[in-house]
Amino acid sequence: MEQADRVEILLVEDNPDDAELTIYALKQGDKNINFLHLADGVDALNFVFAKKSYENKRVQNDLKLVLLDLKLPKMDGLEILQRIRQDERTKSLPVVILTSSREKRDIHTAYNLGVNSYVVKPVEFEFYVQVVKTLTIYWNSINEKPVGQL
Repeated sequence: MEQADRVEILLVEDNPDDAELTIYALKQGDKNINFLHLADGVDALNFVFAKKSYENKRVQNDLKLVLLDLKLPKMDGLEILQRIRQDERTKSLPVVILTSSREKRDIHTAYNLGVNSYVVKPVEFEFYVQVVKTLTIYWNSINEKPVGQL
C-alpha cells in the first residue's frame, strides 16, 4: 500500500534492500496490512503529525506501529523517536527500532527516549522474515492500543 489515508504500520527505512525485505515480511504477517514506506526522517515526522503533503490525512487514527531505522537521511531515528514521545498526541504510539546497530549507546538512548522495542535486523533471510512477521502480528493484531481519554 502506498497511500496515506489508512496506514496501520509506518516503515521508516532508507536502504532499498532492507525496505523491500521488510515489506515482504510485513505482508507475510498480514496480507491485508495497510502500511506506508518512507525513506527519510523529515518525511516520517510530517506523516506522523499530518503536516505538509499529509495535512489532510487521518494519520493518527489508524496508525498502530512505527518501524524505525536509526540511520536515516535528514533526521535520524532517535530524533524522530524523541519528537514522537514529546507530543501528547503520539507519546503512546508504539515505536520499534529495527536497525543493524548493536551499539550499546544506541540501545540505551532508544530505551531512555521511550522506544517500545529495539530489534537488531537478523542477517539470515528466513529469520529476518520471521522476526518482522512476528512484530507485525503482535503490534497489529494482539497489542491493545489506548483509545481516547480515560
